[in-house]
Amino acid sequence: MIKVYGVPGWGSTISELMLTLADIPYQFVDVSGFDHEGTSRELLKTLNPLCQIPTLALENDEIMTETAAIALMVLDRRPDLAPPVGRAERQQFQRLLVWLVANVYPTFTFADYPERWAPDAPEQLKKNVIEYRKSFYIWLNSQLTAEPYAFGDQLPLSLRYAHMGTGA
Repeated sequence: MIKVYGVPGWGSTISELMLTLADIPYQFVDVSGFDHEGTSRELLKTLNPLCQIPTLALENDEIMTETAAIALMVLDRRPDLAPPVGRAERQQFQRLLVWLVANVYPTFTFADYPERWAPDAPEQLKKNVIEYRKSFYIWLNSQLTAEPYAFGDQLPLSLRYAHMGTGA
């Protein structure tokens, strides 16, 4: 069974959602406090030297990190959770999946730990980054107005990911 190392309500929630939607069983391992020195950080570091969540220990004992990679792994098992290969909707799905992790996801790092990046003005950085993130969500919304979910009846993994990223 897959083990998901994460923190309730944090970025690992996205992986839990994807695994649940795909009916892939998993065990959640709470590593709250991994972002500070302590036992959770030491445990996570043995699996993922970058100490980032989500970190998945797969059934074959391999370690999987990076949310987009996890999404692609899930799609290998449940291809029906994305538009079919060869369709324009699939290309948009792929583009938005990478766009989300390249643009939106980093804003959480900067807003969650502004003192790391701007020790003299952490609150200003946090405010600016959150406003910047909102502009990404506005752009994403503009990409999805053609029809319901922009892909028809099936809400693909990339958009479920975006929904989770909004804190919903």
